[in-house]
Amino acid sequence: MSHFAWKAYRDWPGHAWLALPIRLYLGSVFLLACYHKVLHPDQFALDVATYQFLPLALINLFAITLPWVELGSGVLLVTGWKSRGAALLVALMMLAFIVALASALHRGLDMSCGCFASNAVAGDDPISGMTLVRDGIWLAMALHVLLFDRNPLGPGRFRTWLRRRRGTSLKTKEDVR
Repeated sequence: MSHFAWKAYRDWPGHAWLALPIRLYLGSVFLLACYHKVLHPDQFALDVATYQFLPLALINLFAITLPWVELGSGVLLVTGWKSRGAALLVALMMLAFIVALASALHRGLDMSCGCFASNAVAGDDPISGMTLVRDGIWLAMALHVLLFDRNPLGPGRFRTWLRRRRGTSLKTKEDVR
């Protein structure tokens, strides 16, 4: 793809409309994913430990912190405020999740994902290659928002539109004199 074609694609104004359902979907996924983890960080810590990926000293900190990062990212994606920053966080989380899942699969661990509920609750959701595919798709979605949603539909864009509208329709004190 030539530089001109890439720039034309990157600057296409339709990205905001294409990214809107992606943002709403990903934000909803992360809001659903954090729900159980926020309510039961002890159970989530056990799920994290089951992956045998983090040192034991970091498991509790990770189990307490990650759900709140998921919550914040989900809210920002759904509202469209600072959505590119949220998409960066989601992309980094997805990369970490993919590495942890691939490691667990490679080592033959028989466990559930723990993504939306604890192992004890969701014993019927074993990790598999499809879990990696799902996370890869979510990573691609987050990268799309990060790279192409430069003017997201949301409060920031509405505020800019309102300022422009007020600037053209309302007269200042100097104009009245």
